[in-house]
Amino acid sequence: MERYQNLMVEEAFSKNRLYPFACNELSSILNLAYSRLPKNVKALIFRDTLSAFRLLPDINTSAAVSAANLLLKSVEAVLPKQKKNLAIVEFKQAKVALKRRSKSHEEKDIDIPSLPQDILIHIFSFLDVSSLLSSAQVSRSWNQATHENSLWQTQFDLHFNQKVLIRIQSGIDWREAFKKAFIAANSSKALRSGRGYCSYCDSIVWHDDLRCANKQCRLKSGNKPLDLISTHQVVNYLLGIESSDDESESDDEAFPGRLWKLSYV
Repeated sequence: MERYQNLMVEEAFSKNRLYPFACNELSSILNLAYSRLPKNVKALIFRDTLSAFRLLPDINTSAAVSAANLLLKSVEAVLPKQKKNLAIVEFKQAKVALKRRSKSHEEKDIDIPSLPQDILIHIFSFLDVSSLLSSAQVSRSWNQATHENSLWQTQFDLHFNQKVLIRIQSGIDWREAFKKAFIAANSSKALRSGRGYCSYCDSIVWHDDLRCANKQCRLKSGNKPLDLISTHQVVNYLLGIESSDDESESDDEAFPGRLWKLSYV
């Protein structure tokens, strides 16, 4: 139970950025680990599944809806009949609430105040990558402002070292350069998990712009990025498995061994 509680899955469902990650992780846990877990952990997983569906209308993004649908498929395939039926009812109620809220928003037809591009760019310069990408989806003017080259040059400088910068020529599209460098620096599976290992917390955490959300850890690490881990690694951690025969990626081998020594309560 301690390992699952340490993952803090439930708290992620109330955050727009983390909701899809948490749903995908819970789906993987259901598919790959549920049958091998003790009853008390299964009870927590079921509780978190209901919470995920219950909170879906509050998130109301396309990514969240897609992730919730994926979680529903896992629920239908794995959970026993009684729990499965309860979860399906919760999901259907969430879908109804979603439709009502969407209709209400359309009727209100709220217009976002238009600010000059230079002011928007100045405001966006204080945002992290996740917030910058979210802002791009708000309106056309916001989207245009988030593509300002200087914003992404700042993000590039923050995330990548000078050796990478040396290879960058003048006149570069910094947003595209950031995207390519970000993908090259991390495995695709790890990017999709929203998880990282913090050596100062000595635990798996939901990363905040690739860094531990704990401010003390950021100070101790010099604001260095976390070692990202995949959802499969999270499942292995939950099961107490140090390595997986069907996942031979190098990031599994590099995963800190201390986590596997935690007691399973």
